[in-house]
Amino acid sequence: MRISNLLSAETIVLSLKHSDKEGIVEELLDLAMKTGKVKDRKKALKDLLDREDLGSTGLENGLAIPHARTNSVNGIALALGISKEGIDFQSADGKPSHLFFLLLAAENETSVSVQVLALIARMNLSAQFRSKMISAESPESALEIIRSMEG
Repeated sequence: MRISNLLSAETIVLSLKHSDKEGIVEELLDLAMKTGKVKDRKKALKDLLDREDLGSTGLENGLAIPHARTNSVNGIALALGISKEGIDFQSADGKPSHLFFLLLAAENETSVSVQVLALIARMNLSAQFRSKMISAESPESALEIIRSMEG
């Protein structure tokens, strides 16, 4: 499983327009819609926000992974938003989030979704990865940075 295979230039935005949690989730969901895998946007949004209500998906080191397992998607849909300035996403370390990976996984894709979450978290351990991603100049270059981390 490769993160770069789940993303494309059209599912990556380098400058998020929103600065609130729900706005960010909606913006990323609109990108995920471009995968053609999301069958029901309204249900997907509800499932994402319900998951967020259980506990923030803002992790540490500037990473947030809003995610949900839902029957509103076929397979796996992934989108990426970047904020150079950082946005308060109620992260575990209390610091602003810069990288936002939105993950939707079909109910029967539990093991794949866990694997994707782990791969994203592992890449984000690298300060060099985080720095390069925040300063990416195009969606294509962000994708290339991810590919280089995947080896």
